[in-house]
Amino acid sequence: MRALRFDQYGGPEVLRVAELPDPLATENTAVVAVRAASVNPSDLKNVAGIMEGTVLPRVPGRDFAGVVVDGPRQWRGAEVWGTGGDVGFTLDGSHAEYIRVPVTALARKPAQLSFEEASAVGVNFVIGWLGAVEIAHLKQGETVVVFGISGGVGGAVAQIARAHGARVLGVDLVAPADGTPAAEIIDAFVPFTAGSPFSPDSAEVADALLAHTGGRGAEVVYDAVGGVTTAAALASLAQRGRLVVISAVGTKTVEINLPDFYHREARMLGADSRKLDVSESAERLTLLTPYFERGDFRPLPVAHQFGLDEGHKAYSAVADQVSGRVVIVPEGRP
Repeated sequence: MRALRFDQYGGPEVLRVAELPDPLATENTAVVAVRAASVNPSDLKNVAGIMEGTVLPRVPGRDFAGVVVDGPRQWRGAEVWGTGGDVGFTLDGSHAEYIRVPVTALARKPAQLSFEEASAVGVNFVIGWLGAVEIAHLKQGETVVVFGISGGVGGAVAQIARAHGARVLGVDLVAPADGTPAAEIIDAFVPFTAGSPFSPDSAEVADALLAHTGGRGAEVVYDAVGGVTTAAALASLAQRGRLVVISAVGTKTVEINLPDFYHREARMLGADSRKLDVSESAERLTLLTPYFERGDFRPLPVAHQFGLDEGHKAYSAVADQVSGRVVIVPEGRP
C-alpha cells in the first residue's frame, strides 16, 4: 500500500509517500480501506516532534473513515469511522490507503455523513464530549463559555452543549464563519481585544462575559486554547464553576489568584484525548452517532482535499490555518 510516512521530526517536508506491505487482519484486528482521513493540528505537531510517545518511523493520521475489507465476516463491507490517541503515534495511522485496527475499534459511520465529513469528526467531537460531558458533567440550563469557538473543537463543544440544553457563549479572535454550526448556535460572541493575538486583555474579555451572564459567570468554561486564555477563562467562572483545559498556547505556565480560586470553590479539570485509544474512542463515536443521524451535530465544512502525493501540502494548509477542514483522500484500491 501507499502511505505517508516520516522517519525524522520536522515540518511537512519530512513526509514521504512510501510503499509498505498491505496490512493483514488477525484474529483480533480488521483492515479498513481508508476513503478519507482529516489532518488535525495534533497531526502536524506529531510530525514536528511536539507530541509525546511517538515511535518512529511512523504513518501519521488520527481520524479516518472507510470500508472494512478484511476481518470478521459481519464487519466486511461496513462503512466505519474512527480516531484514537494511539493512532499515528504508537500505531500506524490513517494517512494511508489502509489502516489496521482492533475489531473493538470498529464503529459504524453515520449514513448521513460522507466519508470526507465523517473523517473530520473524530478528534474534535471525542475531546469535546470527553471534556464537556464526562469530565465537566454539563447540565441542562447551565451557561458554557467556549474559548476557541471558531475552531474544530470549539464548534464541536458548542453543538454538544446546545444538545444538552446549555446556553453557549463564544470567544475567539474572529467570530465563527457564517453557515458553520457554531455561528448558528452561540447566544453571544466576545472577541479578543486589539493587540497581540496571543495576548488578549483578560480583564476586558472576562468583563464582557460576566456582562452576558448578569455578573454571575458561567458554570462551565471550556478552554480549547489554554495558556494565554487561562486568566480570562478563570475570571469568567461562576461560583463552583468548572474550567476544562485541553491545550496550552503561548505559555505552559500560568499564575492563579489562589484566594479568588478557592473562595469561588472553582474547579480546573484537564481533558486529554490522547489517553483514549482507538477502541475507547470508538465507544464515544458510537454515542455520538445518533446525534449525527438526527442532524443535531454537523462537522465543520470540508474545504480542502488532497491526495497522498500532496500529503505535505495538506499538512502545510493546516500549518497555515486555512479555514475549513483539510482532508486527505487516498487514491487507493477499492
